[in-house]
Amino acid sequence: MEFALVVAVIVIALTFDYTNGFHDAANAIATSVSTRALTPRVALMMAAVMNFVGAFLGTEVADTVGKGIIETPAGEHGLVIVLSALLGAITWNLITWYFGLPSSSSHALIGGLVGAGLASTSVVLWSGILDKVVIPMMLSPAIGFLGAFTLMLTILWVFRRVHPGRVTRGFRLAQSLSAAAMALGHGLQDAQKTMGVMFLALLTTGHVEKGDSIPLWVKLSAATAISLGTYSGGWRIMRTLGRRIIHLDPARGFASEAVAATVLYVMAIGLHAPVSTTHTITSAVMGAGATKRLSAVRWGVARGIITAWVLTIPAAGLVAALCYGLAHLILE
Repeated sequence: MEFALVVAVIVIALTFDYTNGFHDAANAIATSVSTRALTPRVALMMAAVMNFVGAFLGTEVADTVGKGIIETPAGEHGLVIVLSALLGAITWNLITWYFGLPSSSSHALIGGLVGAGLASTSVVLWSGILDKVVIPMMLSPAIGFLGAFTLMLTILWVFRRVHPGRVTRGFRLAQSLSAAAMALGHGLQDAQKTMGVMFLALLTTGHVEKGDSIPLWVKLSAATAISLGTYSGGWRIMRTLGRRIIHLDPARGFASEAVAATVLYVMAIGLHAPVSTTHTITSAVMGAGATKRLSAVRWGVARGIITAWVLTIPAAGLVAALCYGLAHLILE
């Protein structure tokens, strides 16, 4: 029974990773597609490859998710908790994908872990959640907005006397690089979160010890799942992020992607924090767009997105708690 649960948890974790890929594909490429810097198919292929590569750039975020959110009991009971957390995260991902809302897969997963942990009376590491989740969750969108706003103002000043056509052509080329950097950062952040959950499942059954490194097969499978999910695309969310918030031009698309990618790298490598790529790029898009004029940003759409952000952790946690109650009755 324990072996079957391990297999089930790993399969469901990779399913979450796949849904994370198509849910968050828009994060990397929506701006470059909407400005016609890249065609959708080329952009998706590039994003899939860079997501795969980014998954191997470090394990700091995986360590935080696998060891710093909850302490799961050993054996089947711990596996049921991890299974319930994944089901809660997948359910919220699918709900927000259906309605085209760019919510955070990362916070859905963390909410699922916390909800299942509370329902099972496991130890929730609140200090780790505050330092590695809550504070970065508030900082990354703020930095994304202000950074993109500042960078775009700088671009406008530097290129103020250059012909607009030349500027547009130049930033269309630059967006190919910034979109690739964004996709690399997405792989660095989000593939590692699935690695962390898989490590947590292996830890509860004694297949690994707490001080062990992430096994290579875990890295390969998580990287493959997220890249395949990214290639399958997330067109509903892409429309929201690329067009409904604001109609971007190539310069603003470059500014938002460059700033968002930088935030992802710093948070992952420097602070080991599992921040939301969705929150970061969406805030950066708003910041770059606000340099036109504040009314250019469709704040009504933005308000709906922010509502989804606020609801993500408690909603995924509630679903995970319900899943735990059902799984506990059936499996234990």
